[in-house]
Amino acid sequence: MKRIIFTSLLILSLGCVSRAQDAAPAKAKDNPNAPEITFMQELHDYGTIKQGDDGSCEFKFKNTGTDPLIISNAKGSCGCTVPTWPKEPVMKGQTATIQVHYDTKRVGAFTKTVTIESNAKTATKVITIKGVVEAGEDLSNQTLPFNRASENTPFEKSSK
Repeated sequence: MKRIIFTSLLILSLGCVSRAQDAAPAKAKDNPNAPEITFMQELHDYGTIKQGDDGSCEFKFKNTGTDPLIISNAKGSCGCTVPTWPKEPVMKGQTATIQVHYDTKRVGAFTKTVTIESNAKTATKVITIKGVVEAGEDLSNQTLPFNRASENTPFEKSSK
């Protein structure tokens, strides 16, 4: 009997939480004065770049709504994609930028996304970067210098 009551209360509370989460975004959609984030472009194509080159770009956007736009979070699809966004509100008609840095140490084609969360009518927006990173200078034919602290290393036999 206790299990039935506990299970019923658990299902009921999960249903209430689900409805509360669904109602929150509806407020922004129903608000005619809600901010709206409008990007000049939602895709940045690096083309072909060399390994180790600067992987930074920026996405320019404008608040085309009435209320101030507040970006609460921006996250890259992996650790190699790091966004930086304005922490202060973007007022009606103002423009701002989101900087994105891609780590170009990895060789090969890539397509990564940044997910932006805000108080806009469209609460979640996704922007994309893509390109190809070519391997840098080939170091396989170069010799590496060795620094010997002494003639007798643990791996050499002493002739003394």
